[in-house]
Amino acid sequence: MPVALAPLTRDAIMVHRNNLVLKRLEPGALAAISPYLTVVSLQQRQLLADTHTRVQNVYFPHSGIISNVVQLLDGGAIEIAMTGSDGQFGAKQALEKRFSLHRVVVQVPGMASMIPAARLCDLADKLPEFHSLLLKSEEFFQAQVQQAAACNAAHNIENRICKWLLRMHGLVGINLPVTQEFLAQMIGVRRTSVTKIAVELQKAGMIKSRRGHIHISNLDAVRRGACECDGAIQLQYRRIYESEQQGSL
Repeated sequence: MPVALAPLTRDAIMVHRNNLVLKRLEPGALAAISPYLTVVSLQQRQLLADTHTRVQNVYFPHSGIISNVVQLLDGGAIEIAMTGSDGQFGAKQALEKRFSLHRVVVQVPGMASMIPAARLCDLADKLPEFHSLLLKSEEFFQAQVQQAAACNAAHNIENRICKWLLRMHGLVGINLPVTQEFLAQMIGVRRTSVTKIAVELQKAGMIKSRRGHIHISNLDAVRRGACECDGAIQLQYRRIYESEQQGSL
């Protein structure tokens, strides 16, 4: 049965292309999905899903950053992946009717296209291209999770902070609206450790840190200070979509 298409203006459809997953859809497929997408504002610290709860909505960010966080018994937490305009959150849980395994919060505010989980499942069944892209985006998410596990085990705090700054830069630019306290929580270390390294990075002219914000002053130096993990993640991203890109040449 064909998917019903509600009348929409071209601009109303094009706004969803601010997300790179949706942007990869052929125009006809995006037009079929667009009537069921709603553009929403993502507020900092907004809870999108809690651990062991059903995912009600799937989000395709246009801007900002969504964090997938594992909570620890001592009250701490550690980030295992971040999602921005290059991905989505909730498709796997919706398609497989699973609970969320992580706490999912908005790390950096922004905008997103949102669709109810049940509707996404219906559309994915009817639109193979859409279903395939959702699987690729989940493959990229899993690549991040695996790389984060290796990074946390093998690399020192300074390397990890620089890697984290690079990933954030790739999603939102050089001005990062995050606190050192939140950064410490995201990489699973003490606030004092992050503060000490932030002071060193600032003295080296790599960043400028003030209450609630981190500004990347020297991106090349941050790259040199980072471990190989951000580069590995970007390589994985290109490999996942490589066949699609070759097919479009």
